[in-house]
Amino acid sequence: MKTIPQAVLDELNSPFDITDEQVNFFRENGYIKIANVLSKEVIAAMDEIISEEVTRLNTQHLAMKDRDTYGKAFLQIMNIWRNSEAVKQIVFSKRLGQIASDLLEVSGVRLYHDQALYKEPSGGHTPWHADQYYWPLASPKTVTAWIPLQETPLEFGPLEFSASSFKLTDGRDKAISDESQELLDQLLKNSGFRHSVAPFSLGEVSFHTGWLYHRAGPNLTDKMRKVMTMIYMDKDMTLKAPENKNQQADWDTWCPGVQVGALVDSPLNPVIYAAV
Repeated sequence: MKTIPQAVLDELNSPFDITDEQVNFFRENGYIKIANVLSKEVIAAMDEIISEEVTRLNTQHLAMKDRDTYGKAFLQIMNIWRNSEAVKQIVFSKRLGQIASDLLEVSGVRLYHDQALYKEPSGGHTPWHADQYYWPLASPKTVTAWIPLQETPLEFGPLEFSASSFKLTDGRDKAISDESQELLDQLLKNSGFRHSVAPFSLGEVSFHTGWLYHRAGPNLTDKMRKVMTMIYMDKDMTLKAPENKNQQADWDTWCPGVQVGALVDSPLNPVIYAAV
């Protein structure tokens, strides 16, 4: 079993200063990219540990030409922390949880789930979508940390954001699909939201809210684009009645045993960070 060097654990669990300016930017735009959140040593350890688990747990073996748009977008492995103690130590990082909590302006965050998103060489685009379409969560106080495990130039397909588009309620009934891409592309352009896309440097991490529309381009290289994500929610989040079959599936999978209206505190949703 892979073990994490103590210096890496120390960094993952040490504080990281977030400024008022960064909180204000996130509040207005629904996303932020923050440089130097993690050192190259931490990223290297994460890459080794998570990539090994992605290889072991991956069940996608169809040729790229035989997949649908979603399948071409990435290999998606979820809740890896349940399969690996080393990954659990990464996912339970207090540094990342503290940043999420500070940006959401709440007193602490729980884990919704983790997921690795590995875009293969020649992997397709990820269509415009808002994550919270899939989540049976009663509040918009949710955020995803998107952590590239390598420098991510434009040809790798970095995450792109439609700034402030969490304010748009149209299109919230769309799953990730060719339909969502076409409809939302026009809707976002017509609504005048600023489109933001830029490379990610090593150690740079983005955070985006659950209702922010975002996408990613194709991987035009011959290398894997490796990304780890953690989805956080306000530690006081409650469950809402599912509004679509995807939210029902998420309730069953990620919040087992939680009742509608109750705190989302199943064994799969531990508190990652709480302010003292």
